[in-house]
Amino acid sequence: MSPWLALILGGILLAGLLPLGVHLGFRAPRVRADRSPADLGLAFEAVRIPTVRGRSLAGWLLPAPDSAATVVMVHGWGSNADQMLPLALPLTRAGFNVLLFDVRNHGASDADTFSSLPRFAEDLAAAITWLQQHRPAQAARLAVLGHSVGAGAALLEATRNASVSAVVSIGAFAHPAEVNRRYLAQVYMPKPVVWLVRRYVEWLIGYDFASIAPVNTIRRVRCPVLLVHGSRDRRVPVTDARRIAAAADPAQVTLFEVADADHDSVDLIEAHSSRLVRFLREASAAG
Repeated sequence: MSPWLALILGGILLAGLLPLGVHLGFRAPRVRADRSPADLGLAFEAVRIPTVRGRSLAGWLLPAPDSAATVVMVHGWGSNADQMLPLALPLTRAGFNVLLFDVRNHGASDADTFSSLPRFAEDLAAAITWLQQHRPAQAARLAVLGHSVGAGAALLEATRNASVSAVVSIGAFAHPAEVNRRYLAQVYMPKPVVWLVRRYVEWLIGYDFASIAPVNTIRRVRCPVLLVHGSRDRRVPVTDARRIAAAADPAQVTLFEVADADHDSVDLIEAHSSRLVRFLREASAAG
C-alpha cells in the first residue's frame, strides 16, 4: 500500500470513528432518583415540563405559602434533581418556592440525541416558561441556581432572559475548551485529534466554546450573581471561579469560596445556606 493511500484510508477511518467516539465518550450517565422531596418532609407537586424537540422534563415544584419568589435549580452533568434536594431544603424553609427538574438525558426526563451546556440552558428556559405560564403567581421574582454545567447554563440563560433576577452559580468551569482538554488528556490524545474533537463538538452543539464560556458570559449578565466554589474542588479548580469573578463587574458579582469543599460537596455548601438565602433575599428585594 502506498503512503498516500494509507493516509487517505487513515483519514476516512478517523472521520468515521471521531463522531462515534465523541458521542460515546461525552455521553452523560443517566442516574435515576432514589428519593423524592417527601423523604425530606417537603410538600411537592410532580410536574412534566415540555421542552424543545418535542421532549419533556420531569420536575418537582416545592411550594412556599403566599410566596411570589421562586428559585429554579439546575443540576450538573450526570446528576439529577434528587441530588439538588439538600440545597432546596433551606430555600423552601426561607420562604422561596423551588422548581427542580431533570434536564434531557438525565433522571426521569426524556432522552435526546446528546447533552450540552446550551441544551441545559434550553431546558432551563423551558422550565422558566412553564412556571410563568402555569404558576404565574409564583413567578413574579425568579432566580436560578445551577451546579457545574448547570451553573454555566444558568449564566448563559441569564444573558438572554430578562426574567432572571439573580443567579447562584456553584462549581462553574471557566471555559469548556479547557474542560475538553483536561478530559482528553486522560486518554492521551494527540493535539491534532484534540483540535478535531473540539471543532466537531462546536459544530454539533451549534456554538463555539468562547460564546458559551462562563468567563465570557459573565460579562453579559445584568443581574446579581453569587459565584460559589469549593476551595478543594478537584474537578474544576477554584482558580476557574476566580477568573470568572475577575472578568465580571465587581459591583454585581460576588465570589464565595467554601473551605474544604470538593466539586460535589453539597453537604458543605448546604452548611453555608444562610449565605445563599441572604443573597437571594437581597436580590429579590432589589428586583
